[in-house]
Amino acid sequence: MTSLDDARTLLAEFPVADGHNDLPWALREQVRYDLDARDVAADQSAHLHTDIPRLRAGGVGAQYWSVYVRTDSPDPVAATLEQIDCVRQLIGRHPEDLRPALTAADMEAARREGRIASLMGAEGGHSIANSLGTLRGLYGLGVRYLTLTHNDNVDWADSATDEPRAGGLTAFGRQVVREMNRLGMLVDLSHVAATTMRDALDASSAPVIFSHSSARAVCDHPRNIPDDVLERLPANGGMAMVTFVPKFVLQAAVDWTAAADENMRAHGLHHLDTTAEAMKVHRAFEERHPRPVATVSTVADHLDHMREAAGIDHLGIGGDYDGTAFTPDGLDDVSGYPNLIAELLDRGWSKADLAKLTWKNAVRVLDAAEDVARGLQATRPPSNATIESLDSLDG
Repeated sequence: MTSLDDARTLLAEFPVADGHNDLPWALREQVRYDLDARDVAADQSAHLHTDIPRLRAGGVGAQYWSVYVRTDSPDPVAATLEQIDCVRQLIGRHPEDLRPALTAADMEAARREGRIASLMGAEGGHSIANSLGTLRGLYGLGVRYLTLTHNDNVDWADSATDEPRAGGLTAFGRQVVREMNRLGMLVDLSHVAATTMRDALDASSAPVIFSHSSARAVCDHPRNIPDDVLERLPANGGMAMVTFVPKFVLQAAVDWTAAADENMRAHGLHHLDTTAEAMKVHRAFEERHPRPVATVSTVADHLDHMREAAGIDHLGIGGDYDGTAFTPDGLDDVSGYPNLIAELLDRGWSKADLAKLTWKNAVRVLDAAEDVARGLQATRPPSNATIESLDSLDG
């Protein structure tokens, strides 16, 4: 039996619980939620990284669907509600394959039933509009993690890819973390500045997650996790879910992206511009400077390092499919997870350790957050603090 056969056998018992997939945003952008136009029960490989046949082929047993919206959305709360509605429609259309999941017990029930546990995560604190009441509303609608920032700062937390303003978390930001602990909502530290990571670990009484981040020591990008933070995960009980995005996992891709972005600016264009003119400039650059390609081995290198820094009990997988234009060779879409597991088997990872990586750690962390919440709800009422009442004290 080959390593790939062994990987598929393992995933049949302990499937992947993936921390981050942007299918709902792709459906919004491509077809404005016309789910007939992108019927994920059929092969959508011409348009998407994700569909049900490829989820099945990839051994996915649980998925946190990102209900991301842009930070410049005119009404981010309404847009987040539309994203939540999209996930609910997907589950409703495909009940034989997708099972709604709110708890660790729901995840295990889905595994027993052979369905894919479908959870939700909100990507960016802008989705709560500085309101703890809105945070509670999202939890009530099924959102089980909140990424504290996306690419831009929020009023109460610094992002990894913006100019520092709060120095980590403000007083209100710490209150957001504590209210998430009280609810049982996981604190997601992907996208946040290292100062925010450390402040959140100081403030949180429940395990935190990184839903889609890799190791900064292996690839020096601010979206990745410094070793001192990885080393704190055992005491916190949380987990870091490795991502596959080439510009976060391959140093040559980081450097290439910086050069490509500078080339766009030199032509008077924003680096995220996708107009025909911008794409012409970008393609010309890529012809002169071929894009570096990440591989399955690239991602495995991150997991080897993260295991050394944090321990096997604190690792997971968060591919970021349909949230990135490029993927590593061998991890082209959601069917590729067995290739990563086979690579790790070849590197000497045990089946017991891989079961933790793919499934057990994600279930344990959500279960632990629920346990913390039960204790806090017995002793602490919901917070009605406002950003004005707390952060004015910092000013």
